[in-house]
Amino acid sequence: MNYLLLWAMIIFTLSLIMTGLLRRIALSRQLLDVPNHRSSHSVATPRGGGVAIVIAFLAALVLMHAFGFVGADSFIGLAGSSLLVAIIGFMDDLGHVAVRWRLLGQVFASGWGLLWLGSPTLEFGGWEFNLGVAGYVIFTVYLVWMLNLYNFMDGIDGIASVQALCACVGAGILYRSLGLDDLSYPVFALAFATLGFLAWNFPPAKIFMGDAGSGFLGIILALLSLQAAQYDPRLLAVWLVLLGVFIVDATFTLLRRLLRGEKVYQAHRSHGYQNASRRYGGHLPVTMAVLIINIGWLFPIAWAIVTLRINTAFGVFLAYVPLVALAVRMGAGREDQ
Repeated sequence: MNYLLLWAMIIFTLSLIMTGLLRRIALSRQLLDVPNHRSSHSVATPRGGGVAIVIAFLAALVLMHAFGFVGADSFIGLAGSSLLVAIIGFMDDLGHVAVRWRLLGQVFASGWGLLWLGSPTLEFGGWEFNLGVAGYVIFTVYLVWMLNLYNFMDGIDGIASVQALCACVGAGILYRSLGLDDLSYPVFALAFATLGFLAWNFPPAKIFMGDAGSGFLGIILALLSLQAAQYDPRLLAVWLVLLGVFIVDATFTLLRRLLRGEKVYQAHRSHGYQNASRRYGGHLPVTMAVLIINIGWLFPIAWAIVTLRINTAFGVFLAYVPLVALAVRMGAGREDQ
């Protein structure tokens, strides 16, 4: 236990120090996120701090592979796919990458991850489905959507970091309850890498994550969910529950905008969490609400899927119903004024 705690502190400290260094570099080079009419912040703030999460996690992943905690296929799939997404995001943070090229790179990165991790058996509602070749297509769409929705949801201070932290800690605890200790190491490493960044990003944020960090978190969390499903098909549903706040808000908003015929790839500020931050006077109440929902509602349902073996379809349904109601209440996807 002391050995694991030492690793956790090293990962946390590396991320913490790297975020501070990135903030100094961003300030010296004027790499600032300047507010506009679609922003949820009002002060120009350094961006690109999510690179610290990328560096800290990938460094930990290299060591975990070297010490035999992470197999070669998992290492190549997780590291290669997430690093490519981070590089594309970083290039977009520095300038601008056309949507079609970003999407092409995301599809390639997703395919790379699936090539090494494989397409897991899908379990839902007590039924198991071996999707074969179709699984690679379906899960590529899943990976691309997850990395983009994470980018969409990274719009107020601390929210993306808190969501990743809660999901990783929750998944790690459940892995250990199933005796999947080796599987827990990467998720706990990601949790502590995110925690180091969160120390700088908690409201009021001193630095923003940027596309490099949000895209990286989106795809690595999705890849970890598919990796887990290879060991126990129920664990994909567990991850869908743990990431429910982001999945519901982003998907509900996208569908509502699609139905109005809007260009969904254009920037907007009509997500439920964005409306909530304006309604309740800041970022802190919303970020704390996400923390409370994850701990008090979503984790117990994920725990019930694993421990009480409740039907996975029912578990996801139970988790999402109040989240959909909350999205409606907060006007998610409502026409942007």
